[in-house]
Amino acid sequence: QVQLVESGGGLVQAGGSLRLSCAASGRTFGSSMGWFRQAPGKEREFVAAIRWSGTYYADSVKGRFTISRDNAKNTVYLQMNSLKPEDTAVYCCNSLAPGGQTAVGSWGQGTQVTVSS
Repeated sequence: QVQLVESGGGLVQAGGSLRLSCAASGRTFGSSMGWFRQAPGKEREFVAAIRWSGTYYADSVKGRFTISRDNAKNTVYLQMNSLKPEDTAVYCCNSLAPGGQTAVGSWGQGTQVTVSS
């Protein structure tokens, strides 16, 4: 069973940057990994995915966020630039089903990102 631990969140002003990390333990994480976020009172939403075929982003973050992975460290990253108050949410990572945006693993605690205006 893969355990995922997210870190790197915090409080940042609008226009600022953060880099989130998702470290996997237990066994190597899957070939498809994704980041999701959940704002207060809203459903969890897809943010970004990384597969062997490439990277994919929600329209709301395209051009501002970059997902990457370091297989040697069993870690997936999310570089977030030009942050906006609407990016405020708890960010979580998870394994993805092949070819889609459906999370298939257990959720970790997530990391809180708060963007002030």
